[in-house]
Amino acid sequence: MYYIQAGMKNNTLKFVVYLYYLFLIVLLILYLYPGSIIGYFIYGDFGTQPNLLKNPLGTSINHFLIFFLITSLGFIYNSIKVKFANSFFFLFSLSIFLELTHLFVPNRAFELNDILANSTGVVVVYLLFLGRKKFLNEKI
Repeated sequence: MYYIQAGMKNNTLKFVVYLYYLFLIVLLILYLYPGSIIGYFIYGDFGTQPNLLKNPLGTSINHFLIFFLITSLGFIYNSIKVKFANSFFFLFSLSIFLELTHLFVPNRAFELNDILANSTGVVVVYLLFLGRKKFLNEKI
């Protein structure tokens, strides 16, 4: 019975790892493409950014949600393999770097709110995982 459970856990971890890397690749493509690919599929216009959730922050909430999701996947994977602080520094740096690339990518706009939303998504997940580890008395 133990071997079956360990195998299922291993398969789940592999799925999380593949999903994490797939999302990172998609994120790079979406950020570095000169225009909005998602806007093209939704509105038929590369120049229109989709506002997936209506809110006063505009499209910045989309940035928060995406980085929250990717950081969660990265921390699930890295909390088992290595200290998840490594994942935090990588994703936090990536969240800032990718938005800064919009200064150079044609048809993209740099927005300070997006940097704040990106990095907030990473920090919130980091704090949640840190709290979970402390609550469960796990090694950090």
